Amino acid sequence: MTSTNPLAVAFDLGTTTIAASLVDLATGARLAATSSLNPQRPWGADVLSRLQAAADPLVLAALKETLAAEMERMAEELLARVGAWPQQFTRVALAGNPAMEQIALGLPSASLAYPPFRPQFKSAREAATGELGWRRDLPAFLFPLPSGFVGGDLVAFLYGCRDSARPGTLYLDLGTNAEMAIFDGERYLATSAAAGPAFEGGNLSCGMAALPGAIAGVSLEGDRLKLATIGGAPARGICGSGVLEAVAALLEAGVIDPTGRIKAPGEIGSNLANRIQEVEGGTAFVLHRDAKATVYLSQEDIRALQLAKGALKAGMEILLARAGLGFETLTRVVLTGSFGAVLAPQVLKTVGVFNKNMVIVSGFIREGALCGVERFLLEPEGERALEEFSAGIKVLPLSGTAAFEKRFLANLNFD
Repeated sequence: MTSTNPLAVAFDLGTTTIAASLVDLATGARLAATSSLNPQRPWGADVLSRLQAAADPLVLAALKETLAAEMERMAEELLARVGAWPQQFTRVALAGNPAMEQIALGLPSASLAYPPFRPQFKSAREAATGELGWRRDLPAFLFPLPSGFVGGDLVAFLYGCRDSARPGTLYLDLGTNAEMAIFDGERYLATSAAAGPAFEGGNLSCGMAALPGAIAGVSLEGDRLKLATIGGAPARGICGSGVLEAVAALLEAGVIDPTGRIKAPGEIGSNLANRIQEVEGGTAFVLHRDAKATVYLSQEDIRALQLAKGALKAGMEILLARAGLGFETLTRVVLTGSFGAVLAPQVLKTVGVFNKNMVIVSGFIREGALCGVERFLLEPEGERALEEFSAGIKVLPLSGTAAFEKRFLANLNFD
């Protein structure tokens, strides 16, 4: 690298996956990007498990330390990849759900783990990487946290898309928290539903993050199964896009019924019946088998996806009702998430999340939150613009409400 321009690193702190990119602050160019598993997973695959674990101050310190070490490693990897000088690295900005941002600062978790579920801070936070536990000490910026359930990652996603917002636009960021917002022409109404890690492939029998070897695409040609893995590597697990595509394909092929039940081999009139086997004491559909790995979807995995789908659809219904809109009147749907591949809207229709209109008006943005963090870093008045923008987000709580529970139960089936 011959340039001596100042550089910054943007982070999207996901519960399952951390994404990072290196940007040139003078030219605005993204120079490199990387992703890795969130090292906090030994303390739980979902946010609530980690928050409960973090009630122990020693565990909280360990969660912060492992996150800091991984973030600094990723930053050093990006700098090395482009041959940058250490003095060119001038700044860090990060966005994540409220738990990830609070843990990054080592803040106590009780305010998020128990009612009234409020973050320790709501406005954007200026800090230093040393406060985050890094060896290197640089200015660090943490995105605002509108509520205990709507975090800086959704703010970053919306912020990055704000120029194209028009009335009736629905934004979906699907991860362990299905965060969503709708723009009504004046403000953003936002909420989140605890979807669990199924959309990212986490906590499933063979689930993994969107890393090399993850099955990211599944399709059927007759009764012939076609798989696509990230990086073309041998299959060793399945990520979010692979799970959704697999379930959609099996629904269309009649291997799974609308209630989510894997049918018995005798109920299936094709060679796909041979892939239904007993694995680990339960019924499963085997996607791939070789000498090193068997990758399958169990009945429990499909139930986990149903729970995620039910939470997402219920949240969408309540959000749209509050905005005075319906699925048929949406003008645009913008989708992002750590799926591992661009997710075809038709897949979401097949599993019962989208309707026909949403398929037509939807689009996918890779790394929506990360792009929003990058945009913030590149704007001269970024702090002021972000604060003004986040003030226009109104949060609708769903947790524990009777309306959400009723709609959640009504949306569990794949129809």
